[in-house]
Order: sequence, then C-alpha cells, then structure tokens
Amino acid sequence: MNAQTPREKTLIVGVELTGRRRSDSTGAPLESDPEESLDELAVLAESAGADVLGRALQARPSLDPATLVGSGKVEEIRQRALADQIDTVIFNHELSPTQLRNLERLLPAKVVDRTQLILDIFARRARTAEGQLQVELAQLNYLLPRLAGRGTQMSRLGGGIGTRGPGETQLETDRRLIGKRIAKLQSEIERVRATRGVQRSQRQAVPLSTISLVGYTNAGKSTLFNRLTHADVLADERMFATLDPIVRQIRLPSQRRVLLSDTVGFIRDLPTTLVDAFRATLEEVTAAALLLHVVDVTSPVASEQTEHVLRVLAEIGAESTKQILVLNKSDRLPEPDRLLDLPTLTHRILGETARQSATEAVLVSAQSGVGIDRLLAVIDRELQQDPVARQMFRLPLGEGRALHLLHDRAAVISKVYKDEYCEVVADAPQSLRDKLAEFAVEPMA
Repeated sequence: MNAQTPREKTLIVGVELTGRRRSDSTGAPLESDPEESLDELAVLAESAGADVLGRALQARPSLDPATLVGSGKVEEIRQRALADQIDTVIFNHELSPTQLRNLERLLPAKVVDRTQLILDIFARRARTAEGQLQVELAQLNYLLPRLAGRGTQMSRLGGGIGTRGPGETQLETDRRLIGKRIAKLQSEIERVRATRGVQRSQRQAVPLSTISLVGYTNAGKSTLFNRLTHADVLADERMFATLDPIVRQIRLPSQRRVLLSDTVGFIRDLPTTLVDAFRATLEEVTAAALLLHVVDVTSPVASEQTEHVLRVLAEIGAESTKQILVLNKSDRLPEPDRLLDLPTLTHRILGETARQSATEAVLVSAQSGVGIDRLLAVIDRELQQDPVARQMFRLPLGEGRALHLLHDRAAVISKVYKDEYCEVVADAPQSLRDKLAEFAVEPMA
C-alpha cells in the first residue's frame, strides 16, 4: 500500500483595499468581502490538497506594486512561515511577474497566487482529452509572461546589458518552445471546437432543445444533473468537481425530449486564461435554448455568487439567454426561511438580482428530489423551441408506427378505437405534429 502524499502546510494571504465603496448606485457589490473571500480561498486550497494553518489579511489603500502587501507585512509572513514550517504561501490575488519574483526571494516557502491555485485544481480534475488540453493551454498562457526573471543566473551571464548570453538564450528557447506548444494546443482545441460544432449541428437537425446548467461552483449542479437524467456524474463538496461538459437526454412532462448539459462551475475572479481556454466548452452554454441557473440558497453570499455567474455569462455572450433560477439545497434551509413564500425568499436571498436575470424561480432539493416535478413543468412551459399543442390524430389501424411515435414523443390524453381507425388526442410538439400531419384532424384548444 502506497503512503499517502502529505498535505502541504499553507498560509493564505489577502488584501483589503480601504476607502472603497462596498456597492454602486444600484446596490451591486463592487468587491468581495475580504474575510469571505479568504474563506473561499481556504476551501480552494483544501480542494487542492493543502492544510490551511493560518491566514493573514492586510488592509491598505492600494496594492503594493513590488510585493502586493508591503515590506512590513512580507516580513510578518516570513516569520510566521518559519515558525509554522509553512510549505506554501497562497495569495488571494493574481501576482504580477515582478511581485511573484520578489516574494519568492523574500519568503522561505513556495509562493502561489489565486490563479495558479485554480489552474492546479483544474489540472487535477480534468479527465477528458479536451479538458486536459484546455487546462494546459491556460497554464502555459499564465506561465509565459512569468518566464523572465526566474532567477538572476538567467539574465546575468554576459553579453550586452543583461539581454544576451547563455541565460537569455535559454530563456528565449523556453519562450519559443512554450509559444509553439501554445499554438499547437490552440489548433487542437479549434479542432475540438469544430467537432463540437458538428455534433451540435447534428443535434439541432433533430428538434431537441438544449438546456445548460450554470452556476457558482459547488452550488449542486452535478447533483441536479444526476437527479434529472438518472446519470452518475461525480458530485461532491469539492470545488470544480465537474470540468468536462456532459450531455444527456431527459423527458419533460409533455413527453418532449430535450438535451441537458452540465458544465464547469463559475467562481469569482475566474482567471481570464481559463475563460479563454474553456470557451469551446462554454459554447454549450451560449448555444442553449434555456439556462438553469443553480443557486445554493444556504450560502450567505448567494447574491454575490449569482452576480459573478451573470458576469461570466455576459463575458461569453449568453446574458440574453432565458434563465430559470433553480434555488437548490432547500432541504438545508432553516425553518424560518421555509415558511416564507417563494417571491419573498428569493428577494431575501438574491435581492434585485433575481428579478433582473430570470423569468422564474423554482425551489428544489437536488439531493432529496423535492421540487423536481415543479422544475420540469416550468422548463416545459418556458421552452419556445418545438412548442407543444393539443392535436387530434385519426390513425388507420395498421399505422402502428405513428401510434408508437405519439406514445413515445407526446403526452397522450385519450385514445378511442373505431372500426377502421384509432382517434388519439395528444399534447404533441410541433416537430411531431408536422411528421404526422396527414393524420391530423383539426387543431384543438
């Protein structure tokens, strides 16, 4: 039996910028609460296999361009790292190449920023070839501008004024190799994108609407996906448990079949390199006819998390797609909240965000199944593609195939056998009504 890999001892560091308004004129938050943001960083670190032994929060009017937190705070962090034998110091901000180099020189531990941490988690969780390509591309795009200054030996080995010589030659070689690898990855991802586009076109040739699950990471999307599709997608409390897009078919109360896709969870300050790298995956969201925006109603920062999801949707061009707010984890709500009517509960949890972003809200528990029937009914009503209407069909008794199609793809209301035919009244989607038009009697209200 292999020994378990020891968990890294970490110290997390954040900066609170003083003198800033907490919200704009509409009440939308301008920045995250620093303590809550550090809480989230701690969860991210634990998801990456670290033990968080402490935290440091520095209040200052602006970020220090040399070390992010200032020389005095760096010395305090250095002392704590020595005392606690810290392996890694994680900063809750993206460090510039200069800041990273300076901190690595001053601290007796490995230095990691928020972007590196998220990239590491993505690298651990990517399972498909597509996901691994996207993560590697994001990692290389992050690394490329940080190659310069990886140690003074690379820039002080002679020739010119620190611009030539063996060290710089090696640096330029590294840059060229990474540049070539990035170009190759981009080409491979474009092929993935083209293949996904063909698959999407093939799906659209059959009139099946696509619904995408979106939401903040750990809101319960994969649990909801499993509940709706009877699939077995990994669903746990870790952040970014699902990275690779998964598409399954579900059947609505009207008997319409639709496709449901589960995608990567969003998070505040999602690195731009990741948004760009996962654009092929996120196209599943932009192509969807309807979004199920899953929100953890038990989160104390549900409103802020919802805002962050909406910002990412705007970045990828999906902000105008119709949304249903799925207020998940209702089984964990405290008793007073369970007694509230849905509009009051929604407004209390999400404020004005709910009214601006979605057509309707549905309270569910993906874990227990409470509210799932209601959610399916709302999806059925909100989908405009392939609309359902009631229709009578008069089928000759030998038309078993047509009768099977009605039972398979429509909600049969009544069926009456006559001497030579069978009269069927069904709520049928437009595509099926078109296919069986020769048997239609007359439209029904």
